[in-house]
This record gives sequence, C-alpha cells and structure tokens, in this order.
Amino acid sequence: MLDYSYTSIYLKSSNRNKIEYVYNSQPQNYDVVILGSSRANNHFVSEMFEQKGLKTYNYGMSGGHLFEASLMLKLMLERNYKIKNIILETDLNLSNEHQAEGVAARYLPYFHVSETVRKHFEKESDFKELYYIPFYRYIKYETRIGFREVFFGLINKKSKLLDHGGYYSLGNKKGNMKNDISTLKPLKNKYYEEIKQLCRQHNINLIAVMTPMCENTKGMNYFDKVKKSYPEIHNYENTVIEDKYFSSCGHMNDAGARMFTAKIIEDFFNKQSNIQTSF
Repeated sequence: MLDYSYTSIYLKSSNRNKIEYVYNSQPQNYDVVILGSSRANNHFVSEMFEQKGLKTYNYGMSGGHLFEASLMLKLMLERNYKIKNIILETDLNLSNEHQAEGVAARYLPYFHVSETVRKHFEKESDFKELYYIPFYRYIKYETRIGFREVFFGLINKKSKLLDHGGYYSLGNKKGNMKNDISTLKPLKNKYYEEIKQLCRQHNINLIAVMTPMCENTKGMNYFDKVKKSYPEIHNYENTVIEDKYFSSCGHMNDAGARMFTAKIIEDFFNKQSNIQTSF
C-alpha cells in the first residue's frame, strides 16, 4: 500500500524535478533541448535562446551521467516530444557508463508503469531488488524519493530546479578552483551511442559539445583524447578561461555561462542554414 501510495503521488506531480516534469507532461515542441550534467545545467542559458525565437529548455541535471541523459531523451520521445536540435554536453561524462545513483533514483517511482524506464535499468546489478521488492526503492533512496519529496509532491510545492527554462545559474562565490582530470579516459560510451542513434531515428540535429574548465585544470589533454575518439564533438573547453567567469573549476558562473551561450548561439543558430547534423 505504501508503494502504491507513493507511486500514485509521483504520477500526478510535475513540479519537483525535471524527470517528473517530463514524465507527467503532454507532448511538447522544442527548437532546442539541452541535455547533460551540471556542466549543461549551469552553462546553457535558456533565456538567451528564447530571445532568438528558439523555444528552449535546459534538461541538464546536476550530478547526472550520460546514463540519465539517454533515459531522459527516451522519455521525451515516448511522450511524443518534437525536437529540432539537441545540445548535448559530452566531455567528462564520457569517461564512465555508470548510473549516477542520486539522479537515477528519481526515475525509480516509474519502474512499474514505464517500460522505457524498466528496460533502461534492466542490466543494473540491483535491478531485481528494486523492481520486485515492494517499497524497497523508496527506502533505499529515501533522501531522494522518500517521504519529504512525496509530501512536497502531494502539496504541489514547486522546485526552483524548473525555473528559468531549466537553467541554474551559479554566483561569484568561489569553490574549488583547482582540478585534476589526468586520470580520466573517454570511453566508447554506449549511452552516447544510444543518444546518437535516437537522434538519427527521429531526425533530430545533435550538437555534441565540450564545455569550459578553469585555467588551473591538470590533464587538459583529456579533451584532445575526446576529439580523437569522437571527431564530431565540438571542443569549446577553452572558450571561457579566466577564473573570474567560474564559480568552481568545472562550473562557470552566470557571467561565464552567458558568454559561452552567446558563442554557441553565434556558431550554430544565427543562420539556420549553418545547422548541420554532427554525427
């Protein structure tokens, strides 16, 4: 009964996070959809695309991997979204094929009602426990999908994550301004390949990009390795470099994000004839 009650609330809530926002939505038409991790969520200013007459939403999710980005796209297509262009942040997240548990957990309320969600998780090591033991997923991930979130969903309390077209701006307060990515290696990532295949099948123009990092990052040749493995991914890691435009080494502040977004719009959207499929 608890499992049924919690799930029923999630099936009516659409104000708490981007996953339920999509799952419980009607078909949408977008000129631009943005997918990726926090390096998408914090770096692409939806408002600036809208000012160009492009209906846009930033579905980037902080802490997310390509595992979750691929599933987000599958849900959109399941919901009959019409999408012209997808901007996919594809850089550090290429280095793993794992789920990001804190983000992936937000898909679990839909385990028994969505074949798309179930199939995406089928090969995960804990799939059987989460799927077959009633209420187990709500206990295991109580901080993500437990009582607090269910209560807020019940009273229809809106989250700030859905404001500003999904873009979440960071301030000027400095976090860690050093980073070392020298041990990372880009994989032939199956979830990136899934996204490319889905875009081909649905005639969506995919624009895969690497986003900036601060000057004090060690191992910046990682981006060269990505370019070598995937020549179609556009390398923008050095578009914004000064520390004053960063909130932490891997995340730009609002000023940096606006400078970066302006460059993306200039390169890909100022002339519709310049938009080309990048896979």
